[in-house]
Amino acid sequence: MSRRFSAPIQSLVRRAGLGLLAAFSVGAASAWAQADFPFNLQRATNLARMKAEKLNGGLGVYRTAACMFDRAAGNCIIETGEQGILFRFLGGPPGWQQLNLAATVETELRISPDGRTVLAVLYNGPIRLSTPSEPGQRPQP
Repeated sequence: MSRRFSAPIQSLVRRAGLGLLAAFSVGAASAWAQADFPFNLQRATNLARMKAEKLNGGLGVYRTAACMFDRAAGNCIIETGEQGILFRFLGGPPGWQQLNLAATVETELRISPDGRTVLAVLYNGPIRLSTPSEPGQRPQP
C-alpha cells in the first residue's frame, strides 16, 4: 500500500521543488531588474506617493499617476541632488488614467536625499497651465 502512494507523493515533491526553483528564479530576476534603481529613490518615490495620497484625501478619492508606481510608465523624478529628490506628478480620482479621464491635481514635492523625509510640499493644487522652469516656482500666467 505504501508503494501505491509513493509515486504520487514523489511527483508532488518533484513539482513543488520545480515550483520553488521557478519562484527563486523569478525573485532573482526581479532583484536584478531593480538593481539599476537605487533604494533611496524607491523609498523617496513611495514617500512622495503616500504624502500626495494623504494631502488629497486618501486612496478612496485620489490616485497618483502611474509613474509613481511603475517606472516604465514614465519618470516623475524631476531632479536629484544634495538638496533632495524633486517629484512632480499628476493625480486624480481612482481609475482616472485607466479610464482616460483628465487629471485633477498636480503635486510637486521635495524628499530628502535618503528618501526618508518630506522636505517640502512645493505645490499641491489644480493643474498648472505651464510647468515652471525652475522647480518650486509658480508658472507664468
